[in-house]
Amino acid sequence: MTDADTSRAVVVEQAATAGAELAFKQFRTGIVAESKDSETDLVTEADRAAQRRVIERIQATYPDDPIVGEEDDALKQVPKEGPAWIIDPIDGTNNFVDGIRIWATAVAAVVDGEPVASAVVLPAVGDTYTADTQTAYCNGTPITVSETDRPELSTVVPMLWWDRESRDAYAAATREIVQRFDDLRRFGSAQATLAMVAAGALEGGITDLQAPPWDSVAGVHLVRNAGGRVTDLDGNRWHVDSQGMVISNGNVHEAMQAAADGIINR
Repeated sequence: MTDADTSRAVVVEQAATAGAELAFKQFRTGIVAESKDSETDLVTEADRAAQRRVIERIQATYPDDPIVGEEDDALKQVPKEGPAWIIDPIDGTNNFVDGIRIWATAVAAVVDGEPVASAVVLPAVGDTYTADTQTAYCNGTPITVSETDRPELSTVVPMLWWDRESRDAYAAATREIVQRFDDLRRFGSAQATLAMVAAGALEGGITDLQAPPWDSVAGVHLVRNAGGRVTDLDGNRWHVDSQGMVISNGNVHEAMQAAADGIINR
């Protein structure tokens, strides 16, 4: 790991922690939510303030690097060349608004479109997940994915959020999971879900949707560094522009891929 990579790993954790701490101060305070693209696509002033705080921390060390973020006027696409930072100030805003503890502040540092460091901080739970260029950690302790190799003992998540016009795909995803695996979970935060796969609490997740970079890149880096596998719907290595996402501990990836096929061919 180069000195530059080490520095980025330090900054992603510091920036994500700063944003998470600010958001947590407003958690369960009756904060008002606004709708964005749909009635269930929410944003709060805590989202905007946390993103500003994350950006401030990044720019204190890397003032010229592009910023990709969910809120306000940050870039919405990851540059294919050079360094950049990807921010989700509150991944799981609906949970945040409802007083549910599963939400995260996620930050990833990328170079030429590939992550080199990431942090996913769940302040209401008390967990901080980080990854440098080689290892994933939870609260400073190295983590690895589950060793389970039996689908019938695996717990899997339908990832992201299918809108009202795509509920057939949502239904197909849940059907594939309950027919092929032991059980289903859904947490309402993609980054928190990816962190849990990295830590071995879950065996995988699937979606046929294209994941926005702020919902995916930081957690994908965690999963890979923890020994897991992330592909697109065709089984190719997942990239930020990929359609769909198949996440697993590696051992049950074939079954995860079959479940993804079931969504596509519903």
